[in-house]
Amino acid sequence: MGKRDEWIAKYADDLKNKCGMTPDMDLLTKVTIGCGPSIYNADAQTVASSQESELELVKKNFLMKKLGLPDGPNLMEGINKAIETYGKSERNKYRAVIYYMLTKHFGKESVYG
Repeated sequence: MGKRDEWIAKYADDLKNKCGMTPDMDLLTKVTIGCGPSIYNADAQTVASSQESELELVKKNFLMKKLGLPDGPNLMEGINKAIETYGKSERNKYRAVIYYMLTKHFGKESVYG
């Protein structure tokens, strides 16, 4: 099992045990691959949910650029819902898990088709 597969298994575990979701492994794999090398960087692999600037980056770079969503208050609401689902007290909110939840939330699985 390669490093990426180990991370995907970790993300799937977080989705099951911390978020109460049954992950679509095919989609989770594609979202993880879409995150690129950031999953191997300790700082970049997590989302600092308490930093407004970090949430803005998720909104602009992922929701608007990657998923092609128009700007609006619903984007930040979706981000906050994903963070709430993950658990505010959860220290490590993995970027791939947050992106997976956002992809599902906005029904944009087709982007990874």
